[in-house]
Amino acid sequence: MTVPQTLTQKLLAAACGRDEVAVGEIVTCGVDLAMFHDSSGPRRLQPMLESLGAQLWNKSKVVLVIDHYVPETDDESRRIVRIARDWASAQQLPNVYDSVGICHVVVPEHGHLRPGMFCVGGDSHSPTGGAFGAYMFGIGSTEMLGVAVSGEIWVKVPDTIQMRWDGKLADGVTAKDMMLHMIGRFGMNGGRYQAIEFCGEAVRALSMQERMTLSNMSAELGSQVGLIAPDTTTVDYLRAVGVADPIDVDRWQSDAGAHAEVHTFDASTLAPQVAAPHSPANTRAIDQFADVMVDVAYLGACTGAKLEDLRAAARVLKGRRVADGMRFVVAPASARDQAQAVREGVMDVLVEAGAQVLANTCGACAGYGGSIPEGATVLSSTARNFRGRMGAETAQVYLGSPYAVAAAALTGRIADPRELLA
Repeated sequence: MTVPQTLTQKLLAAACGRDEVAVGEIVTCGVDLAMFHDSSGPRRLQPMLESLGAQLWNKSKVVLVIDHYVPETDDESRRIVRIARDWASAQQLPNVYDSVGICHVVVPEHGHLRPGMFCVGGDSHSPTGGAFGAYMFGIGSTEMLGVAVSGEIWVKVPDTIQMRWDGKLADGVTAKDMMLHMIGRFGMNGGRYQAIEFCGEAVRALSMQERMTLSNMSAELGSQVGLIAPDTTTVDYLRAVGVADPIDVDRWQSDAGAHAEVHTFDASTLAPQVAAPHSPANTRAIDQFADVMVDVAYLGACTGAKLEDLRAAARVLKGRRVADGMRFVVAPASARDQAQAVREGVMDVLVEAGAQVLANTCGACAGYGGSIPEGATVLSSTARNFRGRMGAETAQVYLGSPYAVAAAALTGRIADPRELLA
């Protein structure tokens, strides 16, 4: 008799060539895609591969994104980026994206992720792929070496926790608010090895870019993956980015009766959320921070500067100017999203409001770019606010949604964006 399987189990069973797997089993999975970037990839992999005399197992399944150390501002950055570019050229890699955006946005927008895939990435926010019904997680350089040579990796089948969101989000409340609320409730370490599946009416109503934010920040919940079952929204996105292959939606759903721990939330009651320094787990409703004055509003990163995030900020700022003395920094997550925002007039709104526009890179989210001064109080759309994470050790970094960042830019303090949208 077949045991009901969660989406987690179905994906891992397919990756190891079986009909089903049990929680706690250790299975060897074939990798459909391995993603690495200039920081985690060639500068570490190249010497290890050379010392072994080994070759990449399948170049067509490798994606290299140069997004961390660009634009190069010093000799060390130039060295790291040169290694990545030279290695990509020597290997004749077919999938290289250089200075066109952040890996977690660039990979899906070029059609590399599809339901049912098993993927790894050399970055902790690789669970973004789970938004597409793909099992994708981050690994370190030594594990990536094994994948690069063999095309396989072992996985212990995790428990599944379902985060079910019922109801409908209010205008001005986003996936970022949902995620910050969950991190505030459960902390940054769920306490055990786990897979999270986001489900329910409010999750199904999210666009793909909003789903990507949820899955991305499952890392902050301590989960290996953050899965969302695919549906017509998934298919529509993939067709729009050029995926012509058949897409199986029905197969990649958790079975009724499959064992999972379930937590239920009411999306209709959720207020915008803010995380105080120096942890995403320091989250409370935004009205608890009304007396916090802000020096820098940072709209950037894979969780806060995609096309829909730029549009959200523009809704708040249209026809307005940022507060006197306020620094409003915008680093669009990809060149493609920025180009579309230009066509829609969104970038004009942000620039006319007083935005300083930076390159399509990880930038200050990963501590590069120098856009966060020492001692500043910052409201940021990034995923993490650890001390020194954004480069300035003495900065006080709060986290919020793109709406909240725009509201801070406008008012000079942490403010509820719903009041400005009304």
